[in-house]
Amino acid sequence: MPILDQEPDLYPDNLLSSPEIIVPDGNWFAIYTLSRREKDLMRRLRTQKIAHYGPMVAKRTRSPAGRMRTSYAPLFTGYVFVCASEEDRYNTVATGCVSKCIPVVDPEILVKDLQQIRTLEEHGEDLQAEVRPTVGQMARIVRGPLKDRELVGTITQVKNQHRLTVLVNFLQQGASITVDEADIELI
Repeated sequence: MPILDQEPDLYPDNLLSSPEIIVPDGNWFAIYTLSRREKDLMRRLRTQKIAHYGPMVAKRTRSPAGRMRTSYAPLFTGYVFVCASEEDRYNTVATGCVSKCIPVVDPEILVKDLQQIRTLEEHGEDLQAEVRPTVGQMARIVRGPLKDRELVGTITQVKNQHRLTVLVNFLQQGASITVDEADIELI
């Protein structure tokens, strides 16, 4: 089976920069998909022009013949975030890819968390999913290429590397990248 090229994981492109402009009467939902159906759901949502975000991360593996392959897998296994009206929510559930539709109680916090995840996705080469929240000191990036992005998260030291973990509070999961110790400030 061939490995597909990377597909868009955000529709429309400016959803997280101004979600209220895209869908003024929309609500945020965490869509829990059927097993391994995240990409299928996002393809269907794009064709129906329903605003969504399902962060993807590159995974490199070696084939049996020794070649390096890069595939793209969901950062949050089973979840796609949708900003939709009630009619679009119905159309999302009707795709046949959805197991559960969970309404988001505090969309402002979710959007802020997703904006930070998007920033890590765009700038972090070693982005990793963090299924369990890490225990560590709260910190923010104050120097380096991400200094203007207002990234705040938990800093931990793993194998002589410092990792900044940004949490999506709604899921109690997050993502982490390696940062230079000189680029952070403890809060």
